[in-house]
Amino acid sequence: MQLLVNIDVDDLARATDFYCAAFALRTGRRFGTGGVELLGGTAPLYLLVKPAGSPAFPGATQVRDYARHWTPVHFDIVVDDVDAAVGRAVAAGATLEQAARSANWGRIALLADPFGNGFCLLQFLGRGYDEIATPA
Repeated sequence: MQLLVNIDVDDLARATDFYCAAFALRTGRRFGTGGVELLGGTAPLYLLVKPAGSPAFPGATQVRDYARHWTPVHFDIVVDDVDAAVGRAVAAGATLEQAARSANWGRIALLADPFGNGFCLLQFLGRGYDEIATPA
């Protein structure tokens, strides 16, 4: 299985600048004016231009809204230094929603990108998630 991450945005240049600056990604392929592939993570990230107010899917009554929104799916980015990563992300345009806090497995900070999508920055410590894992 290969994982691809797609993020809808309404401003491709702004989104490309943000994700490259915040996470040290680099531009791969471009898909005309409709999208760009960003490389440098463990999975490619695809930024797809979708206008605000456009239907979320064919026949949908819900439309895209790039204000901060909640969704049960988000992405976590594992970093070596959560404080430094928060600094880079905020400097690039992210909003810090919860400062880094510690847990048994490491540290976590909650943020949102400029398009309203939430994400977490994780720094594993010790054995990472194995610190809290139980046998299957």
